[in-house]
Amino acid sequence: MIRDPYSIVSTVMAVLVHVLIFGGLFLAFDFSRPVHPAMPLAIEATLVTEQTKPPPPVVKQPEPEPEPVPEPEPDNSAAERLKAEEAKRQADLRAEQERIRLQQEEDRVRRQAEEAERKKRKEEETERLRAEAERKRVEDLERQRQENERQRREAEAAEIRRRQQQEMEAEENRLQALQADDLTRWVFALQQAISRNFVPPASAPIGLECVVDVRQVQGGTVTNVSIGRCNGDDAVRRAVEAAVYKASPLPAPANPRVFQRDLRLIFKPEQ
Repeated sequence: MIRDPYSIVSTVMAVLVHVLIFGGLFLAFDFSRPVHPAMPLAIEATLVTEQTKPPPPVVKQPEPEPEPVPEPEPDNSAAERLKAEEAKRQADLRAEQERIRLQQEEDRVRRQAEEAERKKRKEEETERLRAEAERKRVEDLERQRQENERQRREAEAAEIRRRQQQEMEAEENRLQALQADDLTRWVFALQQAISRNFVPPASAPIGLECVVDVRQVQGGTVTNVSIGRCNGDDAVRRAVEAAVYKASPLPAPANPRVFQRDLRLIFKPEQ
């Protein structure tokens, strides 16, 4: 809104007049007089009204072009807030993307480590199985070698025993043959010794034959005589028994190996 310049001037002049009046009243006061109680004074005053000249005729001036009113600055608080929120969102998005990238990288490294550990365990297990198979193979070979060695030793021992057995049997047969001859000769000597001491009774039959069991001790001493099967009577039995005791001690064998404590003789007296 544009104010009238003439109205402003009138107002200023009225204010100056009032200031002059109050200033004159202040200067008219005599400060040198003693102070007495204030007495009311009668002052006559005439209100002077400022005479203003009639305003000159208004010459219509061309209206000045209105100054361009600066447009109010737009309220950018909402935009700034949105911009800050968008920047924060972008920062959070980048941070989340970085976290995801780091997590993925960590997962990748972890998977690689797990894969390497799995391969390592698989290789270790393969190596363990190979070593176990090799150990078992070596053990089987050693066990087979020991078994073959055992069988070889047993075969050799069996062969040695067989040869020894053959040799023993051959020696035994040889000894038995020798002893048989010695035993035959000894039994013949015993029968002769008993026959020399036999006194046949009248009832002795021709072709007398009695089985005589004789027990003796070392040295030929007879300790017991028993007459078994015999074709003679009791008198003949007693005569045979008496002949055995009379022949004691019985002759010793030429080969001590053929000596027997218990003998069974077939007694046939010489006719």
